[in-house]
Amino acid sequence: MELAGSSALVTGAASGLGAATATALAGAGVAVVGLDLATAWDRAAAPPAGMTAASGDVTDPDAVQAAVDAAVGAAPLRIAVNCAGLGTAGRILSRSGVHDLALFDRVIRVNLVGTFNVLRLAAAAIAATEPVDDAGQRGLIVNTASVAAFDGQIGQAAYAASKGGVVGLTLPAARDLAQFGIRVVAIAPGIIDTPMLAGITEEFRVALAAGVPHPSRLGRPDEYARLVLAIADLDYLNGEVIRLDGALRMPPR
Repeated sequence: MELAGSSALVTGAASGLGAATATALAGAGVAVVGLDLATAWDRAAAPPAGMTAASGDVTDPDAVQAAVDAAVGAAPLRIAVNCAGLGTAGRILSRSGVHDLALFDRVIRVNLVGTFNVLRLAAAAIAATEPVDDAGQRGLIVNTASVAAFDGQIGQAAYAASKGGVVGLTLPAARDLAQFGIRVVAIAPGIIDTPMLAGITEEFRVALAAGVPHPSRLGRPDEYARLVLAIADLDYLNGEVIRLDGALRMPPR
């Protein structure tokens, strides 16, 4: 699918995977609207050329609709990439007690409900565009799962459940939206060097990298972004979850 001259909505765009994806799409001639929390934009560097920063929570329908409308106002919306998410650690039972239900609910709401909220509203806008080819293709939605969806570690019950939901959403969403010419694909990253890892020690970073079979290093956000562009280019790729992890299979802890 040709991206130049279209618009895109990227969530979590202030840093990490979202920032890299927004930069790559803007470099491909796409008018990008990046959605993130206001506090995230306060900590972020200047948005890349070609991106408009929008503030809001992915679980807020009004905020997401406003971002979708901004993208539509710039050019036909052809792509939405869900990178917004949060990760927490907590055992179901531990010395400090039982897992906090509000925390579990928050992770599910941001990572899964927020993803679906963006997907549904972006899909409505993409479906209103003219097809770009004889096959009726209109656009693409890329969601971010995680290897934790398959290899959830001790303390990852909330995070793994939320990302497992994203995996489970992929195929039915692709089937639902096929009649509108919209593809849905998920990427399941392994250990990517994003701000979520900023607080770990160098020793731990080296240990994490050593656990990846090949190449034995942490993944880079630009590799995720390049995969998004590749998915956009391969229009027979649909309803699939792609692991981007260097063949990593996470141990229990």
